[in-house]
Amino acid sequence: MANGQWYPPEWPERIRALAEGTLTPVVPKRAATVMLLKDTDGTPLVHMLRRRASMAFAGGAYAYPGGGVDPRNDELHIRWAGPTRAWWADRLGVDEAGAQAVVCAAVRETYEEAGVLLAGPTADSVVGDTTGEDWEADRAAVAARDLSFAEFLERRGLVLRSDLLGVWTRWITPEFEPRRYDTWFFVAALPKGQRTRNASTEADRTVWIRPRDAADAYDRGELLMMPPTIATLRQLVPYTTAAEALAAAPGRDMTAVLARARLEDGEIVLSWPGHDEFTKHIPTGGTRA
Repeated sequence: MANGQWYPPEWPERIRALAEGTLTPVVPKRAATVMLLKDTDGTPLVHMLRRRASMAFAGGAYAYPGGGVDPRNDELHIRWAGPTRAWWADRLGVDEAGAQAVVCAAVRETYEEAGVLLAGPTADSVVGDTTGEDWEADRAAVAARDLSFAEFLERRGLVLRSDLLGVWTRWITPEFEPRRYDTWFFVAALPKGQRTRNASTEADRTVWIRPRDAADAYDRGELLMMPPTIATLRQLVPYTTAAEALAAAPGRDMTAVLARARLEDGEIVLSWPGHDEFTKHIPTGGTRA
């Protein structure tokens, strides 16, 4: 492996089946993930976690806190600060209920997996330390889906701070994957007074790392990542502060990135539009090129 691109061994067989019309694509589930940033000298650091090697999907790969959308958060009333649900619906390319659910997923997963909560008692405040036993009990209940995130916010009397998020890009898992996600990537700055921790049962390590350092480690084959992770890391490199990255988010192109597989000259060509570095040529016999 020349770099750290995550590449499951079953992909060639599934790609061939898709190209031959014998594989029916799974409908992707909505998901959200957050690139949590904090400033240091000259460049922001990004919070990353390493998925446990035992995980069925992307085991051992570095990623950001994230996960699937909880449909229970589509319709429930949530106290909301920042751009309206209509604004988010237009930006995300979904209806208003879906927009609320996707933004909720971004904030919820950041809390579940990193212990950081983008919410406050008022529209212009953010909670402080969330590491107490009572907070942990609520976080565990949300993570176990015993408590919806909307119910958690209501119980705590909190306002969701959508203005602390910027949506960055959207990637859809390839059609040949058995587990598919339609994932919105967000950026957010670590709120003052809060600190991250590894609260995820799916991760065995977390790090704060410069995007350029993480990308260089990927290029050396030292850090395993999926294409959207390394692509977004490279996109963060030019920014010198978290605020700069957040300010750039509204101007980002939100056209979804979806990998394509085609048969060409006796091989399968796997490509991600706009991301040539991930293109793979796979002989029809199944051996990687």
